[in-house]
Amino acid sequence: MKQSKKDAAVLLGVGAWNIAIWSNFAKNLVRTAKDPEQSRPTPYYVAHGVLVAVDVLIGGHLVKMGAKGLLSKS
Repeated sequence: MKQSKKDAAVLLGVGAWNIAIWSNFAKNLVRTAKDPEQSRPTPYYVAHGVLVAVDVLIGGHLVKMGAKGLLSKS
């Protein structure tokens, strides 16, 4: 699929934002898991860990698509 440079820049930006937000969420999730005052069941961490992993992969794919579009000659 051919995309414009503007579309590619948007994909790159959205992908980078997605990675940044979900990486921060993962950091906070780890901090919560280490906090003795926070008591959450294991499925909470599993579900959110899977969510983080999937969304970071999606963000990476968007960055890849955006970079490819920006680097294309047309």
